[in-house]
Formats: sequence, C-alpha cells, structure tokens
Amino acid sequence: MSVQTILLDFSIDPQRLGDEVSRKEVRKNIEEALESYLPNLRFVYDMITEDGYFGMYMDKAGVVVSVRFFVAPGLITINIEYFKENTEQPKVSLESTRGIENTLIKTLNLIHGHSLLPIKRSPLSKYFPTSDERLIEYDIDQMVFEKRSPFQKVQIVHSKVLGNMLVLDELQNLAEADLIYTETLMMRGVEQYEGKEICILGGGDGALLYELLKEKPKFVTMLEIDDVVMQACNEHLKSICGDVLERRRGPNYEIIVEDAMVALQKYIKEGRKFDYVFGDLTDVPISPTPTGELWDFIRTFLEASFKVLRPNGKFMTHANGSNCPEALRMYENELKKLDPPVKYTTSKAFVPSFMEEWNFYQVSFA
Repeated sequence: MSVQTILLDFSIDPQRLGDEVSRKEVRKNIEEALESYLPNLRFVYDMITEDGYFGMYMDKAGVVVSVRFFVAPGLITINIEYFKENTEQPKVSLESTRGIENTLIKTLNLIHGHSLLPIKRSPLSKYFPTSDERLIEYDIDQMVFEKRSPFQKVQIVHSKVLGNMLVLDELQNLAEADLIYTETLMMRGVEQYEGKEICILGGGDGALLYELLKEKPKFVTMLEIDDVVMQACNEHLKSICGDVLERRRGPNYEIIVEDAMVALQKYIKEGRKFDYVFGDLTDVPISPTPTGELWDFIRTFLEASFKVLRPNGKFMTHANGSNCPEALRMYENELKKLDPPVKYTTSKAFVPSFMEEWNFYQVSFA
C-alpha cells in the first residue's frame, strides 16, 4: 500500500496568470480538463497568494488535487494524490494523467506540459538520491532488515534486479550486484596483495575483506565500529561477504569492533605499518567549500592513514560520483596539502546500485 502522488507542470505566458480575467479563464479550463477524467471531483477552496494562486479539489474516493499558479516564471503545477492498496486499481490511471496533460496543452495553447509517473510514498521507500541529488526509483519490493544502531539507521532491502542492498541512513550503500564496486576499489588485477599486510577502515559489509582474502594476503585487519551492520550483512548479504563476518577471525585476518581512529592512533604509537590502508568509510562530502565536520573527518583519517603506511604503501579509497566534479576537485586539493607529499591515480566504475559512475583514488607517497 502507498500514497500515490502524480505531478504535472505546464509553462504559460506569465501575463495570463497575472491578470484576473485571464487567470479565471485558465482556472476554468483546468477544472474542465480535470472533470473530464475525474468526474466526481469537487471544488473545495482557493486563495490568491503572493506568488500567484492556489486551488484545491477533492472527491469522496479520497483523490485530492491541488493547483498552483506561479506568476513570475509562468508556471502551473497540478498535484494529484490518493491512497492505493497493493491489489487496488489506480484511482487515476496513466491514461487519465496523459489525457489531462494533452487536454490542457491543447485548450490553453501551451508549448510545454509534462507529467510524472506516480511517486509511491510508503514505509518501504523505493527512492534514493544520486551523488548530485537526483531522485532514482528502485524496484524494491521488500524490507529484509531494519534496525537503528548506536551510530546509524541500518536497513537491507530487496531489489528484483540488484538483489539485497545495504542502506545506511537512507543512502544506498552496496548491493549483491555490486562486485564491480569492490573490484575497482581494490584495483583487482592491478595491485598485488599476496603476502601483504592490509588495514581496512570501515568495510562493515564485509565485501572488501572477502575479496581481498582471495588474493592471499599475509594479514588483513578490519576496523569496523558498527556491529549491527556486520550482523545484518552476515545474515542477508552472504553472497558478497561469505562467512568472514560470522567467523570474525581467521588464519590471515581479524575483524576488530572499534572506532577506526582510536585503533589508528594506537598503531601509530606502536609503530605498526601496513602495505595497504583502505578508507572504506564516508564518501567525499558535497559542499560549497571543504569545511565542516565531514571534511575534518576525512582530513583526520588521511593524515593518520599515511602515518601507518610503509614507504611504498598505498591508501585506497572511494570518493563520489562523476557528476560531482567540484567535490572531487576539493578532495584532490586536500591530497595536495598532505605532508609528506603524495601522488595519486584514479579509476572509475559504473556501480549498478548507485546507477551512476563512481570514482576511486589510489594514493601513495610522492
């Protein structure tokens, strides 16, 4: 069950909305178009607003229609909303929506008109944002796991195409179809991990650890603070993490449930060194400037990570989408500020569950 929200918008000469006589004519045409496809709709309320006009219509079946005129840009919006049970036929069909759109384009002599398929609003969200804040609808049909840990909201949802998908704080994180993400992060086939000592910062889904162990490393230490994430992935994402999250320790790996920064500071004092450090924590933030809590977090981990890297070691991390070039540029500027200086290479991959191209960095001492 869900609340169905249908959005239509039309461009019109602003003068036809600013003049009272013209506005009434436009409103009449809209009412006639709505009544043609929603015959039981009745006028409820309207008012003149600072930016134009607002009107509301309803019928006994629970369909609510709001109409807005925005004078300055010459924009008309029509929002249709109603509740729908899973087995119930839509109260407003796609054919009706297209009919309203085409009728208004014709009767009002408009150049532009556009309608969206219903947005389905329910406790089981099907919508997640891209890196540059565009909305994507997923084919999610089931909530597999949901729990709030001391650190974040943890969900695993099922997608017909992507399989089970980890969602953290309402953001898609990793799905069963996302092997390309992990392989690009570790640069499989390019980097040689056999016999190497590796530290993973984060990585609670277990996918990176599981894939790295296939490369016969000497030892992998994984530092993950959120045990709820690991429990959920161990139960519902076995295809990407195998049994590493269940066992937590093996001949050549150990998972430590601890704040990664606390552990890194301990390693720095002990003089412990790694051949590879993976930053599998937060993405590069989207912000006007490289300031704020998340940027401070990234800088802190970068500085600490290079203090535990061997001279010929590498820091490997994910960044953000290719549609966020300014964020990537700011991240690269932060890399240039590190002392001692570093050099970096980049790689890209289209990640199925992100539905966009993602960027990864490989950073080493200059």
